[in-house]
Amino acid sequence: MSSVRVRFAPSPTGALHIGGVRTALYNYLLAKKTGGTFILRIEDTDQTRYVPGAEDYIKESLQWLGIEPVEGPEIGGEFGPYRQSERKAMYGQFAQQLIDSGNAYYAFDTPEELSALRASYEDRKEIFKYDNSTRDQLKNSLTLPPEAVQRRLDSGEPYTIRLKIPKDENVTFNDLIRGEVTFQSNELDDKIMLKGDGMPTYHLANIVDDHFMKISHVIRGEEWLSSTPHHVYLYRFLGWEETMPAFAHLPLILKPTGKGKLGKRDGAKFGFPVFPLSWEGATPEDSFEGFREFGFDPAAVLNFLAFLGWNPGTEQEIFSLDELSEAFSLDRIGKSGAKFDYEKAKWFNQQYLMAKSGAELAKAIKPLVDDKGYTVSDGYLAKVCEMMKERVLFLPDFLETGYYFFEPVKAYDEKTIRKRWKPERQAQFDELVEVINKATPFEATVIETAVKGFMEKHSFGFGDVLPILRIALSGTMKGPSVFEMIEVLGQASTTDRLKKAYVFFNEVKQAT
Repeated sequence: MSSVRVRFAPSPTGALHIGGVRTALYNYLLAKKTGGTFILRIEDTDQTRYVPGAEDYIKESLQWLGIEPVEGPEIGGEFGPYRQSERKAMYGQFAQQLIDSGNAYYAFDTPEELSALRASYEDRKEIFKYDNSTRDQLKNSLTLPPEAVQRRLDSGEPYTIRLKIPKDENVTFNDLIRGEVTFQSNELDDKIMLKGDGMPTYHLANIVDDHFMKISHVIRGEEWLSSTPHHVYLYRFLGWEETMPAFAHLPLILKPTGKGKLGKRDGAKFGFPVFPLSWEGATPEDSFEGFREFGFDPAAVLNFLAFLGWNPGTEQEIFSLDELSEAFSLDRIGKSGAKFDYEKAKWFNQQYLMAKSGAELAKAIKPLVDDKGYTVSDGYLAKVCEMMKERVLFLPDFLETGYYFFEPVKAYDEKTIRKRWKPERQAQFDELVEVINKATPFEATVIETAVKGFMEKHSFGFGDVLPILRIALSGTMKGPSVFEMIEVLGQASTTDRLKKAYVFFNEVKQAT
């Protein structure tokens, strides 16, 4: 099925919501599974909503996630350009074709007139639609004499071109997820095809571009389902119905409560990211932290997103991108909304971090280490990551939970100190420092043997010694193996920490 051609077509109007990322992923997976082509097309026809930097944000997000297109802006391809603003010249002819065939008309109603009309309808508790029930009373080429229409066009009077939806028809199409879907044409409005500035609306540009880019499948969000009958009419009116792509409308991503669509501000409300990367908006309310900055592994994000609406039909949950593409099929996507389960997202991330080697994790957190101003070798960092990887959820946790590998202990667990530390054993614990120092080679297994010998000599149990060592080295009872910690910290740091801790422990006991 190498003829499969799919596109991800976002608008550069701000940060890319995670729902858009899922759409891109599903398109990518279908292309990869079938040996097809995944395209990025920037739909920037609405220049009033264009946000500088948004297009670069979209590209960087896809790059970080590893679902990069093979055709698109800057990449090029046989069917470019891939920005709609650069294709402006071609859309007018198809709007004119719709006019000439009687399937569209010029509308001269001003925005002010339409606003006043909507307000009058609202006063009557009705909703105004520019459709087959109202267009005959409005100012357009269907109601004005031909010479009056031409005069207005010649004078440069602003106008839009609207699609003329037929009366009393059923519009039926097959959705690959939802099955046969039917709309009654009287429910549809006469959508604008060409705006007053000469730019096409999404509806016209989308169909023209999909046709000329030979798109075989349109996989997009559920919110576009109600626009699909307009698109079916456009394919029919332009004579392209035979090559119309297959449609698949994805279920909504719902809030964690399961009620309502997950919005861009829900991240701040619930305390989790809903964008792939952080975005700095014009105001704090429009600025968001991303999955990347939270410390998510991009492969974990993809795995999590794949399951928001799709399932493989097996018990397997962890999938590489290659495995996802092999297992993926549109018929395994559900119709119902998928609840955004952040706890599950964290679980996926934890699984991916645990599966990585210490060296891989060290490379991932190196920028964070540099930002903190820590100076450690790559080898040291890899050892720390290997020890800590089963105890973290996010990449920054290596430096937050395990900060004591990079700087002195900031605080000690005084409750445990009061319970475990016995000042009268100071001499024995001073001896323990020397026992640890003499371990040769200075490795965890050798150190463990030496400490156990010391314990046996003094008839100490594990509860007498290990909590003291752990708190002295890290300040907390949580963490990796004490003996592995000692090996990684090294003789000098271990000795220094133990001696300083004993002094503090005595002070705590004296204050009790």
